[in-house]
Parts: sequence; C-alpha cells; structure tokens
Amino acid sequence: MKLHGYFRSSAAYRVRIALNLKGLTPEHLARHLRKGEQTASDYLKLNPQGLVPTLEDDQGGVLTQSLAIIEWLDETHPTPPLLPLDALQRAKSRAFALAIACDIHPVQNLKVLVRLRQLGVPDDKVTEWAAWANREGLAACEKLVANEPGPFCFGEVPTVADLCLVPQLANARRFGVDVAAFPRLLQAEAACQAMQAFADAAPDKQPDAE
Repeated sequence: MKLHGYFRSSAAYRVRIALNLKGLTPEHLARHLRKGEQTASDYLKLNPQGLVPTLEDDQGGVLTQSLAIIEWLDETHPTPPLLPLDALQRAKSRAFALAIACDIHPVQNLKVLVRLRQLGVPDDKVTEWAAWANREGLAACEKLVANEPGPFCFGEVPTVADLCLVPQLANARRFGVDVAAFPRLLQAEAACQAMQAFADAAPDKQPDAE
C-alpha cells in the first residue's frame, strides 16, 4: 500500500490518522504541493485532479478523495470502526465531516489561495479570507456537536468527524484564528491528541516536514 501526500495537507492528514487507527503502515510518498509536484505527468496518471492524497492498495487499485479513502479503509479493515453503530449518529458524523471537507477546507486550500494571489489579492487579504472561512465554518461545527456526548465529537471513540476536525483546527491556527471560541471542538481535539494514532499523524512528525 502506498500513500501519496504532503505533510501539511489536511486531507492527507485525515487519511494518515485513519491508517494509524487501523494499524496500517503504507509507504509514504511525498508530493510537495508548493513545488507543484502534484501536477507532474506521472502523478496525474494516478490522480487526474492533481490533488493529495492518493492511496494505492496492495492489488494496484487507486483511490482518491480523503473521505472516500477513509470509508474504503473502514469497509476493508473494520476494526476499529470509524463511524458510529447507530444510524442517526452515523449520519451526523458524516454530516460533520462533510461540513469540513466540502464547505471549509476547499475554499481555504492552497489552490484557491494561489489563485486569489494570481488575481491580485494582497497577501494580507488572502490570509484574512482563509481565516474567515475557518472561523465561520468551525463556529457552525461547534454548534453541531454542542449537545453530543464527548469527549470526542460523537461519543467515547473517535469517528470520521474527529479525523476531519483535528487537521482543520491545525489549519485554523495557521491562519491566526482564535480557536478558544470553540470549547467543544477543543475538547474533542484534546481527546484525539491523547491517542498515539493522532499524534503520529501530525504534520511535524512526517518525513517531508519542513
């Protein structure tokens, strides 16, 4: 199994956490996003979007999109499960994960920020945009889990919601967001960070960290 990623990619970070929780140790292949290595012809044959992560399984299958990869891992390596057993809680966990992966992350990722700079937006305004996207989205996520049992987002064990939350909080801090405004999210993050699987997946622990 091979995982193509980048140490600071929050999407790749999600998948690293999932792999660690499942006890899987793929070969990690770095694609330096700021150097454009994700647009190399050999990589585009694997992932036509030119994004990370991409996972190659042991049989040569190729998977893209972090949430699809995480669900595949959950189906093929079901222990520990990354979705709640209760159908309603499963839907809530997926909804929380999608709120981050579809509504927060895409509008503040590197591709968008680079394009804003190309259009002449000053750097301080680009950072302001990214901070706004994180602040607004995480405020909604705080409300989504406000009345859910902890310490994780949806109970006593981490789910796909937590796998998306931890990398996004890291992004928010990078853009100067005061995350103290989200105590319930920080409670879940603290529970996650106490687990080795999350700690080992952190960007600064990766071989390509800068």
